Amino acid sequence: MHYISLFSTLVTFIFVVAVIERYRRRGGTHLLLWGVGLVFYGLGTLTEAVMIFVFHPLALKVWYLSGAMLTAAWLGQGTIHLLVRSKGVARTLTIVLAVASLLAAALLVAAPINPTAAAAYNVNQPISGQYKDILERNTGMVILTILLNVYGTIGLVGGAIYSAFIFWRKRVLMDRMVGNILIAAGALMPAMAGTFIRAGLADWLYLSEFLGVVLMYAGFVKATAYRPAAESKGTAAVSAP
Repeated sequence: MHYISLFSTLVTFIFVVAVIERYRRRGGTHLLLWGVGLVFYGLGTLTEAVMIFVFHPLALKVWYLSGAMLTAAWLGQGTIHLLVRSKGVARTLTIVLAVASLLAAALLVAAPINPTAAAAYNVNQPISGQYKDILERNTGMVILTILLNVYGTIGLVGGAIYSAFIFWRKRVLMDRMVGNILIAAGALMPAMAGTFIRAGLADWLYLSEFLGVVLMYAGFVKATAYRPAAESKGTAAVSAP
């Protein structure tokens, strides 16, 4: 399953291009934030792919920062920025997240690498099953990782489910409802990776990342599909447009 990371990276950066192109045509800070989150997602899978062949401390730190700490938070922030009616609140939350992200980066830069564990790195084993021995994380880093992931997952998954429910209740724009369900399902896949790792199924991290980005991309495409103006008239924008 190791090589699935290569396909995940390819799909993710195609997704990035689609989101940024929509941002270029329509604007919307939420699209820009989703683009940032997807870049982090792609950096995570890319560095995973690199470490299939060779270990490097920088690749490990980029992988942990982007994949384990920032991806979910920035994707979730995009959805929060879309759904929160008060733009002042949304901007404030974005600023707080930016500061937290800089703090996360500083902690990663300062985090020492265990040279003995690094020397014993096995390219035939997933990095998800080895990083805890190699990267010496302090309590602050662990807590910040948990907080960022909880915040992002609630924002992205909760926002997508809320949007799907609104469309279902109003019986309008059912393609957007389906799109949001796919986005929620895709966001949950990488979130389940920790469970796989604790169960000794570290390889499944790669598959969950691939399925996650494929489902989110499919949801985005479905939710942004062209629809007649009459069908959209009078409906609030509460999905991933």
